[in-house]
Amino acid sequence: MPRRDEATKSDAAGVFARLAHARTRLAANDEGVLRTQIALSEIPAPTGAEGARGASVAQRFSALGLRDLRTDSVGNVVGLRPGDDALAPVMVCAHLDTIFPQGTRVEVARDGAQLSGPGIVDNSRGLAVMLALAEVIDGRRLRTRRPIVFAATVGEEGAGDLRGIKHLFTLLDEPPAACIALDGAGDDRIVTRALGSRRFRVTFRGVGGHSWSSYGVPNPVHAAGAAAAKLASLPLPRTPRTTLSVCRIGGGLSVNAIPDEAWIEIDLRSSSPDVLARCCLEIEQAVRAAVREENQRRAIGSPPLTSMITIIGNRPCGEMDERHALVQSAVSATRAIGRDAELVTASTDANVPISLGIPAIAIGAGGRGGGVHTPTEWYDNTDGTLGVARALTVLVAAAGLSDSD
Repeated sequence: MPRRDEATKSDAAGVFARLAHARTRLAANDEGVLRTQIALSEIPAPTGAEGARGASVAQRFSALGLRDLRTDSVGNVVGLRPGDDALAPVMVCAHLDTIFPQGTRVEVARDGAQLSGPGIVDNSRGLAVMLALAEVIDGRRLRTRRPIVFAATVGEEGAGDLRGIKHLFTLLDEPPAACIALDGAGDDRIVTRALGSRRFRVTFRGVGGHSWSSYGVPNPVHAAGAAAAKLASLPLPRTPRTTLSVCRIGGGLSVNAIPDEAWIEIDLRSSSPDVLARCCLEIEQAVRAAVREENQRRAIGSPPLTSMITIIGNRPCGEMDERHALVQSAVSATRAIGRDAELVTASTDANVPISLGIPAIAIGAGGRGGGVHTPTEWYDNTDGTLGVARALTVLVAAAGLSDSD
């Protein structure tokens, strides 16, 4: 991984010690962070319809005095906290969207430190903590050498395909020195391996017809089923862990009609670009073989079956060197709050900068959570301030503490 003009070289343990007053302020604002988390969670933000939540974040950015505020053409909300030096900025981001469709009841129930409601963890917690960091790094009592870009991104979940962060990185005048994604709860895991994915919709088309009188024309459902079976039997590497799943299948009009169309949707995941590329070729080969076999059985004179593979998702992948200063700072900050760091693989907004050779990690924003991506999602704020302190330390270590602080 390339190094960028002394980025992320600060000693995180030393930074942690110097941030005692800032940590005290954050701890004192714990209830305010929870209120923000609840308020944002109760604004519906399905992938592709994040506007209302984005507008709320934009208002909060403005109230915190961030500079150069903008909402870009895809809906990302971005603000800047200037640094003392003219250096490449550090970016901290948290995604706005949830997996829950329009119409989902998003009210949050609270019982002390326990919160429950769709999206209360993923990613209302990340957004609330990003706002808390923007407040405490105020440019007066706490300043950094590098500017810090705060970004609330759209389209991180599911079919969003990391649309927001991809767009953001196409517009940057200067690549950031480092990027830190705040995603969900937790205070021990550090995402250093970006889990890439390729998602495909394979459509099989024929002429269709009556199941008795037209029997012999190629059957798209037969080809779809054969392709699914071939894909299920493909050998996949254990290291790096790679998964290939046919997750959806459909087609047909009636039990007594040969369909004219069928389809399958495929999810392929790995942290290795080479493995992803090889498996993509194997998917194409399996589809061609299924079509060929179905056409070989067709009646003489029947039009052949055709297929089309459409990419419906493309998340880049890559891996951070565990020795990189950004990773080591995150490990040190995790130890500073009394936790053991765990380096893990996941798909987050950090995928994009990692794939571009820009130092990046994703971390949780404190507390504990469960039931993520279900209507019973829950968050427990016990020791939640520890994760906020860790996030602050990682960010300030990357941005460099001002000499006057």
